[in-house]
Amino acid sequence: MVFSDTTSSRQHALWLAFRNNRLSWIGAALIAIIVCAAVFAPLVAPYDPLQQNILRRLEPPSSDFWLGTDTYGRDVLSRLIYGSRVSLIVGFVAILIAMIVGSAIGIISGYVGGVFDRVVMSVLDVMLSFPTLLLGLMIAAMLGASLENLIIAIAITEMAPFARVARAPTIALKQREFIEAGRAMGFSHSRLMGFHIFPNMASEIVVVGSMWMASAIRTEASLSFIGLGVPPPTPTWGGMIREGFENILDSWWLSVFPSFAILLTVLALNFLGDALRDAIDPKTRAE
Repeated sequence: MVFSDTTSSRQHALWLAFRNNRLSWIGAALIAIIVCAAVFAPLVAPYDPLQQNILRRLEPPSSDFWLGTDTYGRDVLSRLIYGSRVSLIVGFVAILIAMIVGSAIGIISGYVGGVFDRVVMSVLDVMLSFPTLLLGLMIAAMLGASLENLIIAIAITEMAPFARVARAPTIALKQREFIEAGRAMGFSHSRLMGFHIFPNMASEIVVVGSMWMASAIRTEASLSFIGLGVPPPTPTWGGMIREGFENILDSWWLSVFPSFAILLTVLALNFLGDALRDAIDPKTRAE
């Protein structure tokens, strides 16, 4: 009962800290709007994103086409709404995979220690030495352009930070009394890592995940821009920027609106990540 009350009071303190951060509400509102647009795209989008109308190609924003049309006469707004699906799916799934696999690698490495830990950390250091976009480009180029391969490529590039975040507290926690008590009671190593060590760092990993999701969306847009993302005619924000880049001087709306959508999404995720970090940090909560 005491444990339940302590957990409840901690959750209440986290909620108050998160609620008092104004930027968190801005980020949450923006993310809610983007997610709703993606989920209800068939109802929200005014036109079919793949429907072509050559007679109305490269029309500027108007009452008929709020964000204009592209080189094939397709509605930019509709393609922007449907493109949010790809960005959110890739960002969420890739980071979820990276979070699970990377955290597991970090926990196991920190728990086992010794030569195994040094070898794993050396591999992670090599991965971290490459810029995220460059490493993702190399992996995506080897796998080929598809939604599944894009998710795998981004997930691999984002594993190392999660492993680093999970390893450090594991080294400290495995020496704590409750872990030693668990070993004395005959608990398995997997139980100690999964049910006793991981819950004590889950909040930090979630914060890192919210921030790196923004990085995953940027990487997806960059890979789509250079032709290594989801192949056309599926609308993606990066692909829309690439298609409009050739007409940037005459048809500015083709690249500006997808770029603005990426900016808003990344900004909203950063707001949420900062709010979560401030809510979890006891020094910030005290202030």
